[in-house]
Amino acid sequence: MRTTDPKPNILLRILHFPLVRVPILGGILFLGMGISNGFIFAYADQPLVSLVIVLGLCALALAVYWGFVRFVERRPVTELAKRGRRQFGMGLWLGFLLYAASIAILMWLGAYRIGGVNSWLYLLPMLPMAISSGVFEELIHRGVLFRVTEEYLGSWIALAASSLVFGLRHLGNEDGTLQGALFLSVEAGVLLAAAFMLTRRLWLGMGFHMSWNYTQGGIFSGAVSGNEMPPGLIAPVISGPELLTGGKFGVEASIIAFALCTVTGLILLVMAIRSGRIILPLWRRSV
Repeated sequence: MRTTDPKPNILLRILHFPLVRVPILGGILFLGMGISNGFIFAYADQPLVSLVIVLGLCALALAVYWGFVRFVERRPVTELAKRGRRQFGMGLWLGFLLYAASIAILMWLGAYRIGGVNSWLYLLPMLPMAISSGVFEELIHRGVLFRVTEEYLGSWIALAASSLVFGLRHLGNEDGTLQGALFLSVEAGVLLAAAFMLTRRLWLGMGFHMSWNYTQGGIFSGAVSGNEMPPGLIAPVISGPELLTGGKFGVEASIIAFALCTVTGLILLVMAIRSGRIILPLWRRSV
C-alpha cells in the first residue's frame, strides 16, 4: 500500500515561505551576532573570556540554524555536514594566503612596511571577532539569504543579491566607505557565494572569512571592513594612495586585494559552473 508523507501544518508552511524564512531565521542570527559583538566589546581587555563566550554563542547559532533547517524546512542539513569540515581547513589557508599575498604586494610597492613586532599576546584580542564574524556572517549571508533566494530565483540572482547586501551592510561601520562596501560586494561577496555554490557547504566560506579577518587584524594590524582593531602582532607603517592601501577602511578597499580576491572568486565560480552546481530560477526548471 502506498503512503504519502503528511503535509506540514499551517505554521510550518508559513515559516517555510521565503519572505518569512529569511527575516525570521536571519533576524534571529543577526540578533545573536549583535549579542556576540556586545560581549566582544565589553570584554575587550579580557580576550580569553570573550573567546569562551563567543565560542558558546557560535555553537548556539549553529544549533539554531541546524534546528530550523531540520524541523521547519524538514530536510537534512547538508550545508553543515561533518564530512565537509576538511573544507574549513582549506578556507583557513586560503584566507591567510590571499591576505598575506596582498600585503606582500603592498610591501613590494612600498606602501606597507613592518615598523616592529609586538608580543605574541597581541595575537589574542582578534580571535573572538574573527570567529564570530566567520560563523554569524556566513550563516546569515550564505546560509540564509543566498540559499533561500537561490531556491526560488536561481544562483545568479542569489549571487548578486547576497553579495550586494553583504557589502553594503558594512557601510554602517565606523569608517565605512562606499568604495569599500562595493569592493567587498565583489571581492568577498562573489568569492564566498562561489565557495558555497561549489561545495554546497558553509565550511569553506567560514574558514576563509575567519582567517581573512584574523590575518588582517590579528597579524598585520589592519582595519577590518572599516572598523579599527586593537594592535596585532605586527606594528605597520602604511603610506600611499587610498586606492592602493584601502585607507581607513582597510586593505579590503585596496585595488590589490580586490584583484586577488575577485580572480579567486571567479575561479571558484567557474569550477562551480563546470561541476554543474548552478541552480536555475524556479520558472526555468523542467517539471
